Amino acid sequence: MDTLDLSVLIAIALALIAYFSKGSLWGKEDDNSVHGVAGGFQTRDLVEILNSTNKKALVLYGSQTGTSEDYAHKYARELQSKFSIPTLCGDLSEFDFDNLNDIPEQVEGFTFITFFMATYGEGEPTDNAVEFIEFLKNDAEDLSNLKYTVFGLGNSTYEFYNQMGKTTNKRFSELGAQLIGTFGEGDDGQATMDEDFLAWKDSLFDTIKKDLHLEEHEVVYQPGLKVEENTALTTSSPNVSVGEPNKAYVLREDENLLQYGPFDHTHPYIAPISSSRELCSETSERNCIHLEFDLSNTNLRYSTGDHLAVWPSNANEHVESFLKVFNLTDKRSSVFDIEFLDPTVTVHFPFPTTYEAVVRHHLEISGPISRQTLKQFIPYAPDQSTKQEVIRLSESKDVFHNEVTAKYYNLADLLFKVSKETPWNVPFNFLIETMPNLQHRYYSISSSSLSEKQTIHITAMIEAFTPTGSDHIVTGVTTNLLWNIQLNQDKSTVKAPVSYDLNGPRNLFSPYKLPAHIRRSTFKLPSNPALPVIMIGPGTGVAPFRGFIRERCQQVDNGTPNIGQSILYYGCRNSEQDFLYRDEWPTYSKKLGDKFKMYTAFSRENSHKVYVQHRLLENSREFIELMDQGAFVYVCGDAGKMAKDVNKAIVEILIKEKGLSEEDATESIREFKTSNRYQEDVW
Repeated sequence: MDTLDLSVLIAIALALIAYFSKGSLWGKEDDNSVHGVAGGFQTRDLVEILNSTNKKALVLYGSQTGTSEDYAHKYARELQSKFSIPTLCGDLSEFDFDNLNDIPEQVEGFTFITFFMATYGEGEPTDNAVEFIEFLKNDAEDLSNLKYTVFGLGNSTYEFYNQMGKTTNKRFSELGAQLIGTFGEGDDGQATMDEDFLAWKDSLFDTIKKDLHLEEHEVVYQPGLKVEENTALTTSSPNVSVGEPNKAYVLREDENLLQYGPFDHTHPYIAPISSSRELCSETSERNCIHLEFDLSNTNLRYSTGDHLAVWPSNANEHVESFLKVFNLTDKRSSVFDIEFLDPTVTVHFPFPTTYEAVVRHHLEISGPISRQTLKQFIPYAPDQSTKQEVIRLSESKDVFHNEVTAKYYNLADLLFKVSKETPWNVPFNFLIETMPNLQHRYYSISSSSLSEKQTIHITAMIEAFTPTGSDHIVTGVTTNLLWNIQLNQDKSTVKAPVSYDLNGPRNLFSPYKLPAHIRRSTFKLPSNPALPVIMIGPGTGVAPFRGFIRERCQQVDNGTPNIGQSILYYGCRNSEQDFLYRDEWPTYSKKLGDKFKMYTAFSRENSHKVYVQHRLLENSREFIELMDQGAFVYVCGDAGKMAKDVNKAIVEILIKEKGLSEEDATESIREFKTSNRYQEDVW
């Protein structure tokens, strides 16, 4: 056994110990000090926590990308302010639930629990909700003492829409708990999440006001933390964070932790980007880049089909706009500490730190804003006319959609527009508690862990466009960061629409490094390499299938017998412009021989558009023959239209080739999904 293999085994052992001990072997307090997330609890017992903090309502969230967490915190603050109910908001993974049903009897004056439940993948719980869902399904016996409500966050383009919200609601009802109001569902697939939430919340508040006999108050900001400037510290002080991912990277007391982990959503590896290249031709209107992350100096490992989570920072232009609109430009480097006024409040960045560090590395400042967020800024309007304009925009759903959402305004740009460039004096603690945290972005890994053991490849299409009727360009946070790195590595003269600080805090990201961690996926090749696979992935949806094909090529090199058929359906706009990895596919075909076949659909090369679902229909007989041989079907890419169209095409194939009714064909696909023979990695 070589040193690398031994280190991997040690890392796995440590990860298993951490998982099964839930961190008890090294203590929760130490965990908070390492990661710089203050406000943590010293116990996992909900009754103890609620009594020690004098909280009378509980808001819990299952969140994968931060959206559910953001909604939960905003809701909890409004619930507390409007009805004077001291409210605890927390991550489901932070608590045990053995005595959940005892809360109303052991916490005097307790009212009810609210769950914000996101659904991940094909009806799966988010990472932080896995143990809670297992508790509900297998261990919970009686919840009849509880009053509860649930808001599910999902996407109706997925078959198992809002499955975790539905599961939570169903199990609580079955176990005797009393639902307050109605089960709420937010639909990201129809872009109505915010309005769905507002309608559910307003209805719920009317219900609890009446049923719980609560007095309603005007909602005002009640700070959970205080920002205190510390003139004794500067950006040169060794304990001051200037944008590091967590406290461990500020203090650097444990170099093994930084190099060998364990790495997860709270602690990334600073991964070198060893190479990058443009995948589209010079004549293409779009840009797509291939990047390779070097793992040779760490034990961070992945499996083919996993996702790489990249931790981004904000573009220079957006940082400057944000600092300017909130009158923070001159104090950008001032150091501040945080004092918690509510022991249950947390922040997701290390401190002491600076205003610029938080804005650049920790707040989601360039994304779309919601109507409820805009409403919260009304009290801080710099003048009466601005206040009236914000009220006008935020009161009407239609007005807000047409004048804000459709034009893709971020917060800073919108506030500067309505105030005619007059700065807003908004408390920074309010911004910390109101703005979403800057989230990791997930990319399907396009390499094979069998052939690239110490390298991770990803494929990213650059997001940059000007909305109809607008004069500003909208840019993706992470894709443009990756593009800046690629342009710099290639010493290109091409100018990206936005720029970044590529060196990072204290040159932590120089040269060409980014924080990252692995998210495990169930999107995997069959364990039996002899089984056929049918892969459908237009655009960057081809990324994991490049990894799958490279895996099968390596299996051939390793002498694996009886490699199954690999069929790839790939689509793009033009074969000469955005045909991703065009030069590689012939090499894979030569290696796999008649075991590999690729069907292409170029949507803009003919008078009528041709997509991957059309190619599927053209090869319906082959599709059925492979399915009869036990083939696995994989779909990766756009959830809104492509995945639905592919699903519909397969229904048509089953009707045509098998003589099934539409109902039976649809049921067959559902059975394929249940048995993992039809897998989707869609967004």
